[in-house]
Amino acid sequence: MIAIIAEKPSVGQDIARVIGATEKKDGYMAGNGYLVTWALGHLVSLAMPQAYGYGKASHEDLPMLPEPFQLVVRQIKTDRGMVTDIGAAKQLKVIDEVFSKCDSIIVATDAGREGELIFRYIYHYLGYTKPFKRLWISSLTDEAIRAGMSNLKDGEAYDSLYHAADCRAKADWLVGMNASRALALASGMPNNSLGRVQTPTLAMICNRYKENRDFVSTPYWQLHITLERLGEFRQFAHIEDFKSKEQAEAAHARFSPDSTALITKVERKRTYQQAPLLYDLTTLQKDCNTHHDMSAEKTLSVAQALYEKKYISYPRTGSRYISHDLMEQVYDSLWKIATMPEFKEYGKRFDFEHLNMRSVDDDKVTDHHALIITGVEPEELNAYEQIVYTMIAGRML
Repeated sequence: MIAIIAEKPSVGQDIARVIGATEKKDGYMAGNGYLVTWALGHLVSLAMPQAYGYGKASHEDLPMLPEPFQLVVRQIKTDRGMVTDIGAAKQLKVIDEVFSKCDSIIVATDAGREGELIFRYIYHYLGYTKPFKRLWISSLTDEAIRAGMSNLKDGEAYDSLYHAADCRAKADWLVGMNASRALALASGMPNNSLGRVQTPTLAMICNRYKENRDFVSTPYWQLHITLERLGEFRQFAHIEDFKSKEQAEAAHARFSPDSTALITKVERKRTYQQAPLLYDLTTLQKDCNTHHDMSAEKTLSVAQALYEKKYISYPRTGSRYISHDLMEQVYDSLWKIATMPEFKEYGKRFDFEHLNMRSVDDDKVTDHHALIITGVEPEELNAYEQIVYTMIAGRML
């Protein structure tokens, strides 16, 4: 029997369906020699200071340097303090039961640093030493799952990825816990929270807020004229702004409808612009905000929904490149994109024989490749899903 652990129930159920594990159990699927279960995000995390014997914040305890760090079932904050998440504890028990029945494990958590950390923390917390392999896919189409299952990687090949994630988690703990308690002692107020990411981000927001608050607007005037010759019109603007209305009006008064102008110099040049790289999540969020007034959070939630419907690749990517082995899939997708109503006219002129390979670079693909459509025909997209899907598809042409 082989265990498979995914990061989310929806992913686990998709994998189970493809491999023939169709018997539904409480917290997992069974069949065809597999038991497929799933985490619910970070089921296991680093313990809070109280687990190491640290009480209320005190100068004597700082800095807190746990050795070794301890793992605990996910904790949630309540009026009674931090307590174990009942749902996390229940699913962890299911995973333990599944692992105990199997000879080996296939790791199908998200292909990235955090996905690797989620599995390894569970694996170590439960005390298993059974061998495991890695399913590394960035799409949930049936074809991608089958291809990944036929090309499983040795789990040890991702040790460095796990160590990087583990170091990040421990660094967050050391910085956040110690800095928060130090601030509480310095300020005399207990409810302070500092963190490696949240504090610099908050500082940028505050600085921007103060810049906007302290900005003093200064009025200025601009001068534009429209010239006509042989029925063609061209608009020109004065190269400098006028600091007073009187100056602008004086300059304007020098012109009349029958005034003439002499063009003394004309420059022409041809410029070439590279096709833009494929989207990563950040660039997609920027463009969705600029062109469609969608917030970053909204864009991410829509992209995640499209991913779970198998219409696009994994959305939480920082790469704008794809690998060469994806080109066959991309080539098939381009034919479909070229027939979409939004791109039909351009698709008639698209050169499929000489594709721009600027975004194809194996060395620049990180945890996940750039955002692309999967080729699965979308059905019943809402307005926001249509926007995001179209933008990702259009960037591929």
